[in-house]
Amino acid sequence: MDRVVTARREIRATPADIFEFIADPTLQPRWDGNDNLAEAPSGQRVSAVGDIFEMTTTKGQVRENHVVEFDEGRLIAWTPAEPGQQPPGHLWRWELEPTASGATVTHTYDWTRLTDEKRIARAEWTTPDRLQASIDRLAALVEAG
Repeated sequence: MDRVVTARREIRATPADIFEFIADPTLQPRWDGNDNLAEAPSGQRVSAVGDIFEMTTTKGQVRENHVVEFDEGRLIAWTPAEPGQQPPGHLWRWELEPTASGATVTHTYDWTRLTDEKRIARAEWTTPDRLQASIDRLAALVEAG
């Protein structure tokens, strides 16, 4: 089983417009291809490594997402954790590379450091198709304006 899963696609929109949909947690449930995200409190727009944003899952669980990589308009990655706990070792990353007509968007789920055995089945469930679904939904939203 591959513990680093990736999907990629070009989106016809500016990197800044695409990035806004990723960096604002309130918008994430609209494009989540895992159908796992329900809502996020407003006012949590990510702006730096070290930021933590909260998200409520469709099962009603709150997650604190610790931002570990950030470059405005180009890169954002976070590690989710239960409130008040250390992240168990899985990471979600979004990378945007400008192109002539928009940006190539790469979405990666990396669970090489996942230590929580009860999360392994869910990690295995996250396939390239599910990541591609997120990118495709994101593209539809951003390209629609």
